[in-house]
Amino acid sequence: MKPGILQLSPILIPSVSERLADLYTVHRLFEQDDKATFLREMGASIRGVISGGHTGISNELMAQLPNLQVVAINGVGTDAVDLAYARQRGIAVTATFGALTEDVADLAIGLLIDTCRGISAGDRIVRAGLWAQNPNPGAIPLSRRFSGMRVGIVGMGRVGRAVAARAAAFGCPISYTDLKRMDDLPYPFLDNPVDLARGSDALVLAAAADKAEGIIDAAVFDALGKDGFVVNIARGKLVNEPDLVVALQEGRIAGAGLDVFVDEPHVPAPLRAMDNVVLQAHRASATVETRTAMGEMVLASLAQALAGGRPEMSLTT
Repeated sequence: MKPGILQLSPILIPSVSERLADLYTVHRLFEQDDKATFLREMGASIRGVISGGHTGISNELMAQLPNLQVVAINGVGTDAVDLAYARQRGIAVTATFGALTEDVADLAIGLLIDTCRGISAGDRIVRAGLWAQNPNPGAIPLSRRFSGMRVGIVGMGRVGRAVAARAAAFGCPISYTDLKRMDDLPYPFLDNPVDLARGSDALVLAAAADKAEGIIDAAVFDALGKDGFVVNIARGKLVNEPDLVVALQEGRIAGAGLDVFVDEPHVPAPLRAMDNVVLQAHRASATVETRTAMGEMVLASLAQALAGGRPEMSLTT
C-alpha cells in the first residue's frame, strides 16, 4: 500500500503531480467538502503533508495526524508552522531553500526598474489611447534612472545577495541591514532600516523575517525621502501598510513595487489606484523553472523522511 500524503495547497507542475500520484496515495484536503469527517476517517493513514509557505499547517491539524512524519513546505516561509511543536513530535518540517533565489531577485530588479521608469504606468497610458490624444512629449511625466541608484537591501540572505549582484551590475552602490554585520560581504552595513534608508535612493526588502512585523514604517519612509522607492519581495508584514499608503499619498516617497501584502490576496484600495505603484500577486517565484525545482525538492523531502532518514532540508529533526 502506498503511503498516504495530505496536500493542503495545489502544485502547478503536472510532472510533479504525476510523480506524487505514482508514489503515494494523495488526498487533496482543499478539494474535500467535509474536511472534518475526512480527517476523522483518514487522519491515521497520513504520513506526509505538502503545504505552501502562506498556508502552512496548524497544530490542530497536525494533532489529527498521529502518524505524521514530514511536512514538506513548497516554499521558503515557515512562519505558518509551529516548528517547536513539530520538533517535539519528531516531525520533519522542510522547505525549498535555494530554489527561489534567482527568480525572486530577478523580479525585485524588475519591479524597481518598472517603478522608476514608469513602465506599467506608460503601458496603461498607451493602451487607453491617451498618448494619441496628447502626443506632446511633456504630457507624460519624466521618469527616474535606475542605473547608479544607491540601493539599500533589508536582509542579506540568499535573495538579498542575489539582488545585490544584479543591482551592482547596473552600477548601483549597495548597502544593507540585517541582524548583524556579515564579514564576507564588501558592502557597508547599517544596523537599522532608518539609517539604511537615509543613505539610499531605493530600499529592497529581502528579509525572511518570520518574526519581524511593521519594521518598515513612517520613520523609514521619511528617511528615504520624496525621491525614494521601496520594493518588497519578502513578506508583506515587514511593511506598515497604512504608513506606506500615507507616505505615497503625501509624496513623502516616490513609488513602490510590491509583490507581497499583509492580508493577501487583499490589497489596500489606495495602492491599487496609484500610478507610481507596481503590483504583483505574490508571484516572485512563479516561473516554470523555479516551481519545477521546488516540486522536486518536495518529492525529495517526502522520500527521505518516509524512508526513515532525515530530510536534507529539515528544520526540525
